[in-house]
Amino acid sequence: MTRNCVPGLRVVLLVVSMVMLIFPSFASQPIYAPKAIKGVLDLRSAKFTDAPININGEWTFYWKLLKKTSRSDTYHEYENFPELWNTILWKGKTISSQGFATYEIKILLPKERDQLALKIPDMYSAYELYANGKLIARNGTPGPTKETTTPYWSTQVKPFLATDTLNLKLFISNFHHSKGGISKPIQIGLFNELQDNSNLGNALDFLLTGCMIMGGLYFLGLYLLGRHDKSTLYFSLFCFFYSYRIIGSGGYSLHTIFPYIGWQLAIHLEYISLFMAVAMFALYTRYLYPKDTPGKIIFCMIGVCFAFALITILSPPILFSQLMNPFLGLLTPYIFFAIYVYWVAYRNKRIGAKYALLSTIALCIIFITLILAYYDIAYPKEFLLFSGYLGFFFCQSLILSFRFAFTLKKAKEDAEVGLKVKSEFLSTMSHEIRTPLNAVIGMTHLMMKEDPRPDQQSHLDVLLFSAKNLLGIVNDILDFSTIEEGKMQFKSIPIDISDLVHKIISVHKASANELNIDLTAELHGPLPKIILGDTTRIAQIVGNLVQNAIKFTKSGWVKLKIDIVNKTEKEVTLKISVEDTGIGIPLEKQKIIFERFTQIDSSTSRVFGGTGLGLSVSKHMLALQGSELMLESEEGKGSTFYFIQTFPIPDEPAIPQPVGVDQPEEKPLQHLNVLIVEDNRMNVLVIKSFLKRWGAISDVAINGQEALEKLDATRHQIVLMDLHMPVLDGYEATKQLRERGETLPIVAVTASVAPDVKEKMFAIGISDIISKPIDPEKLLSVIIEQVKIKKTDGKYSHPSE
Repeated sequence: MTRNCVPGLRVVLLVVSMVMLIFPSFASQPIYAPKAIKGVLDLRSAKFTDAPININGEWTFYWKLLKKTSRSDTYHEYENFPELWNTILWKGKTISSQGFATYEIKILLPKERDQLALKIPDMYSAYELYANGKLIARNGTPGPTKETTTPYWSTQVKPFLATDTLNLKLFISNFHHSKGGISKPIQIGLFNELQDNSNLGNALDFLLTGCMIMGGLYFLGLYLLGRHDKSTLYFSLFCFFYSYRIIGSGGYSLHTIFPYIGWQLAIHLEYISLFMAVAMFALYTRYLYPKDTPGKIIFCMIGVCFAFALITILSPPILFSQLMNPFLGLLTPYIFFAIYVYWVAYRNKRIGAKYALLSTIALCIIFITLILAYYDIAYPKEFLLFSGYLGFFFCQSLILSFRFAFTLKKAKEDAEVGLKVKSEFLSTMSHEIRTPLNAVIGMTHLMMKEDPRPDQQSHLDVLLFSAKNLLGIVNDILDFSTIEEGKMQFKSIPIDISDLVHKIISVHKASANELNIDLTAELHGPLPKIILGDTTRIAQIVGNLVQNAIKFTKSGWVKLKIDIVNKTEKEVTLKISVEDTGIGIPLEKQKIIFERFTQIDSSTSRVFGGTGLGLSVSKHMLALQGSELMLESEEGKGSTFYFIQTFPIPDEPAIPQPVGVDQPEEKPLQHLNVLIVEDNRMNVLVIKSFLKRWGAISDVAINGQEALEKLDATRHQIVLMDLHMPVLDGYEATKQLRERGETLPIVAVTASVAPDVKEKMFAIGISDIISKPIDPEKLLSVIIEQVKIKKTDGKYSHPSE
């Protein structure tokens, strides 16, 4: 317990020492001058060029009197000015704070002087001031009863005309406030100096208020648009409440631009803003450093603030104005308690605690000087007070900025971890889904090559179509993930655009025929024989559009059209469009259909199926290539999806032809010895069946370690390596094979096809990649290319022969 108290005691001593050191320059004592004696103040030798002078001393005082003229025989006393009425003795008895009174003083002025003026503060709670019988200033309307008195507060600078004598008569009336009389001195000085100082004070108040309101709006925006950090919310509310304190109390700068604000409203806001500002700062402290803030103490303070604010709302000023003294008594220890909390946070190395401690010490000094001014002990210099406020809010802004930056950094790190986890999950799911799909599609291909009966052929067609449809969904999900990660890559290889269009039509012809939909292609203009582009991505985009059109067309036709927009010797711009007579898309839904996992309505996915990713993937792929997927549609009449893209035209229009495997008598891999490294028995069966059909001899290793042991470079010409296996995976097995000097081709047969995965494969020595599910033509083509098999006079031969 003692150890915990020592740092707090040190902080208190530190703050007291700083106040003692800083206070002389931060706050100025009241201006001293000759004081009035028995209602006369002699200023004939005063130099007003030095500073304004307080009109203090003994004023002639009349209790319960409001008259412009008073006879010399009217009973009066001489009372110190300024003084609150509850400290004055009239006829030997204490008078009430409720009542009315008249003050008089005669001021002797120097004969030669510049224009003089009076700076008149607010009084409790209405007054009129006459100079040589002429009314020069008033606040509200003083009267002998509550009904005839209208309270109002403002600070005024008023010039006056006088010879060598100035007779002041001041009427004060109070029936609305718990205090009566005047607590601040009236000053006399040069008009220009008093006016300039007043204008400067108002300007600083307005500037500081504007800064606080803008800061409050800024932090409120951070709360609403960010992660709803409550410390940010409560600091913004503190800024809003305290901003009114700056212009709505003290010098009452707000009343200079809004002179008709009702006193009842103004004083309610003045007190409520103080109570609520302290409550918001307490809540801000609680949520800024919750582990370092004693909850019971802070919530007790918050409860007191809310109770005082509620009393202020429900009661008249004459009652709630009595709350100020007890509240200031509670506020002083609370300020030191806040410093202690921030010291603990600083000791525990919390984010921004150093700045929180400095700003709270600055706020402590500000509050102490304001409390001293409230009790008329000392008055803060406006510019230094302004600087203190700026320092406080600057430090607090740094705290919340650091906190916001830390939150963003943490969110970024969490997002990166989440992205990594998602990538690993998708990679794993890709492998787990593609592996059985490989067996399904592979075995279907093999069965279709074995002369099935017509009924079996139709069943195999359905099976193959369904498997490829599932593969398309998996590919869409993986492609979207790749796009989100910014890893999508595009190739530039020769494409026979006419052939590609006819292949897309043939792929989707069966599904269109099942729905009695006429699927056709229209190629307009003299298209180039060969263009450069990414065959896979173009086929995927156009295929998505055709499949989508077929899905949402109940009757009629779907048409794939290619039109030439522009053509030069080096490039051609094509408009590729897919038109249908389907259900169409309402205008208000046309934007959302390009969002991921989105369809026209919830019933669409039940009726037509699909993930809603196809259009989104296509749109993003086109955007990455500088194109845009466009839509024209009318509900009930059909839709047209199209995009315009420019393709280079190669100088030598050559395109590689796929290796044909339709002739069962051909043995392109005759006598070729292949090592299959695969742990899934169905995949082994599929690959072995393909290789056997092509004349190859195959051996099997069920993991990477077994592959290291079984590989014989004198016998095996190529390795088909799975990557995800027990004991030793394909990555490490390939790495070890290359390290021991094996140079034969190693082809990865994998379901992981992300760009970063491919880069990793090639980095360890993988020769080529075959994606699962395996396309027989692709597999044969890669093996022929890697083993350098040539076809001469209709016969295949490889180097080993």
